Amino acid sequence: MSLNRRKFLGQIGRFTGTFAFSSFLQPALARQLEAALHERAGMSPESCAHDEDFWRQIRLAYTVSNSIIDLNNGGVSPQARAVQEAQAHYNRLCNEGPSFYMWRHLDRRRNVVRQRLAELAGCPSHSIAITRNASESLETIIFGLPLQAGDEVVLSKQGYPNMIHAWQQRARRDGIVLRWLDFELPQENGDYFVKQYQSAIGPRTKLLHVTHVINWTGQVLPVARIAQLAEGSDIEVLVDGAHSFAQLEYQIPDLACDYFGTSLHKWLGAPFGTGLLYVRPEKIKKVYPLFAAPEQDEANIRKFEHQGTRSSAVEQAIIPAIDFHEAIGTARKQSRLRLLKNYWIEAARSLPGFRLHSPRQSEWDCAIALFSIDGQDSKKISQKLWIQHFIHTVAIDWENIHGIRVSPNVYTLRSDLDRFVKALRSIVAT
Repeated sequence: MSLNRRKFLGQIGRFTGTFAFSSFLQPALARQLEAALHERAGMSPESCAHDEDFWRQIRLAYTVSNSIIDLNNGGVSPQARAVQEAQAHYNRLCNEGPSFYMWRHLDRRRNVVRQRLAELAGCPSHSIAITRNASESLETIIFGLPLQAGDEVVLSKQGYPNMIHAWQQRARRDGIVLRWLDFELPQENGDYFVKQYQSAIGPRTKLLHVTHVINWTGQVLPVARIAQLAEGSDIEVLVDGAHSFAQLEYQIPDLACDYFGTSLHKWLGAPFGTGLLYVRPEKIKKVYPLFAAPEQDEANIRKFEHQGTRSSAVEQAIIPAIDFHEAIGTARKQSRLRLLKNYWIEAARSLPGFRLHSPRQSEWDCAIALFSIDGQDSKKISQKLWIQHFIHTVAIDWENIHGIRVSPNVYTLRSDLDRFVKALRSIVAT
C-alpha cells in the first residue's frame, strides 16, 4: 500500500470514528460518504476533482439551499451538517448547567481543539490561540506589538479593510509610519511582489504585513520569499491567512512568518465566529493581548484567549470541521476548487467584453476569481444575478480593483456553474 493511500485511509478512519458512530451525522449518510471516500482512496487529487459523483456525495453532507446558488464563499462558508449538529449538541449540554459545563468542563477541552488545530497547521500547540475571526487574530498583533513613533510597517492597499483601518488607527495613536504598496493585479510572477516589498524596506522598518491570498481577486502572494527579506534583521512578518488556510496545501511553518491569523469559518467550514492566531513561541511574551490577561500568563499563548464568557459550543464544533476537511484532503479540496474556478471562466470567457482580473496559473490562483464586463456596471449585474436568477455573487469596488467576485466551494457542482454562466449570458445580452 502506498504511503499516500495509507494516509488517506487513516484520515477516513478518523472521520468515520467521529461521525458514523456519533449523533453528529445521520448513519446512512455517514456510511455512503465513507464508501465514497474508500472508493477514491487511490485517485490522484486531479482525477478526483473531475469526479462529479464524489462531489455530489460531499454536497449531501451540507444543508445548503437548493433554491439559490451561493457563489460568495469568499465571504463566509457554510458548515457541514455534522458541524452544525455538534454545535447544537454542545450548546444543549452547556444549557444543562452553564457554569459547570462551560467553565469547568469544556474550557479544559479547549486544549484538545488547540491540539487538533496545531496538527492541521503543522506547528506546536503552545503557539496556537483560538480566536473569533481573522480580524481579532491580526488586530491582536497590530495593537499588541511594542512599536514606537517613527517605526515603519510595510503593507499593501489591496489588503483587507479591517486590517488597513487597524494600522491607520495605530498610526494616528502612536505615530508609527505606514509604507504603502499599490499592487497592479493580477500577477503571475513572484518576483514582482518580492521587489515591491524589498523597495519599501528601510532602516526604520519593523514589520512586513503580507496578505497570503488577496480576498478581492484570489491572487496568491509568495509569502515565504517575502519573509526571506526579513532574515537576519529585526524585521518581523505578519501574515493574513484568512483565505489561504484550509484552501491551499501548506502549513504555517512553510511561510517562515512570526505571526499568522485566519478565520476558521471560511474555507475550513468551522462554526461562524471561530479563528486562529499563531505566534512564534519566543515572540509571545513581547505581544500585549487584546484583552488583559494575568501577569503569570505573559509567556503563555492562552493569554490571547481572555475574552470573558465565550461560546464553548462553537469552539468544540471546530473538531468535526477539521475531521471533515481532512477526510476530503487538502490536496483534493484545492484541486476541486481550482477546477471549478477554471470551469466557469472557460465557459464565460466568450462573452462580449468579458475581462478576468485574477491569475490563471495554479501557483498564483485559488477558488476566488474576479471578472468584469466592459461597459457594464458590475453592481447592477450582480444585483440582476440575484433578483432574476437567485445566484449570489458580490460586486467589488476597492482601490484599483473593480468587478464581480465569484467563489464556489466543495459543495458547488458544475451544473450550478452552468446555471451561473447561462444567467450571466442572458443578463449581458440584454
